[in-house]
Amino acid sequence: MFLSQVIDSTLKKLRVQTANLLTLGNLALGGFSILMTLEEQYHLALLLIFIAALADRLDGMVARKLNIESELGKQLDSMCDIISFGVAPAILLHQDVLSQFGSPGAFFTVFYIGCGALRLARFNLSENNGYFQGLPITVAGCLITLSYLLTSYLPAPFFMVMMMTLSLLMVSPFKLKKM
Repeated sequence: MFLSQVIDSTLKKLRVQTANLLTLGNLALGGFSILMTLEEQYHLALLLIFIAALADRLDGMVARKLNIESELGKQLDSMCDIISFGVAPAILLHQDVLSQFGSPGAFFTVFYIGCGALRLARFNLSENNGYFQGLPITVAGCLITLSYLLTSYLPAPFFMVMMMTLSLLMVSPFKLKKM
């Protein structure tokens, strides 16, 4: 009897934390992506960012499906997203392309991360009304990550312009319907 109560209690706690565990998986994937970028394993870093995007998509779906959405989960999701879709893609593009521009390349890299953080903070303070204000950082991060595949085909200044454009789109006031 006692053992079944302990098991039931543990399973209930695990169920409540399922979405947060997926969110932390997103964070781990973003962190490993940064490490792989620093080790110049760029294709693996790219893959890890896209798997993080999948984990990010799943955590929200699981939270809604299991009716376990929480303020903690919302805050945790944003903290993990800044790593996986802010820092990881920015470092990937910086190491491969933007570093050749010196200080301006570093500025655009950090500016992107800052705009992503501002966008996430603004999202956490806004009402959930079915719209995003500005480009979601997940979309911006995936676009930067995808653009890595074009570094051999496009001139390096393109990536500076793209980084600045995505940064500004994240903090812009336009509204985008949630999907």
